[in-house]
Amino acid sequence: MEPEMESDRGLAQLEGYLLWSAEVAEARRHADRFTEQLPWLTTAQREDVERVYTAERLAASRAMLVRVSARGTTLRAEYTERYRQLKTRCVTVSVVCAGAASGACAALTLLIR
Repeated sequence: MEPEMESDRGLAQLEGYLLWSAEVAEARRHADRFTEQLPWLTTAQREDVERVYTAERLAASRAMLVRVSARGTTLRAEYTERYRQLKTRCVTVSVVCAGAASGACAALTLLIR
């Protein structure tokens, strides 16, 4: 693998790690705010509720990321195919126009003689 591709891949992994770490921290903050609304919980109960809340939030986030990733992959495939079709059409039109212009020039040359 080329060094540039490796560094791009490494940066993408680092970005993913940082984004997921931020999501984990946000889930923990939400869990903490949630349990603050339940002052009657014991310390152990509070920790359990925070743990479960955080786990549920992270599972939902992971599921959403999987759906978004799958949709992105699908869209990339669709747009790659559309781009290929457009490119084929543009080349075809260019060849036809060049052929028509060439034919018109040839016909004009024959008529002028």
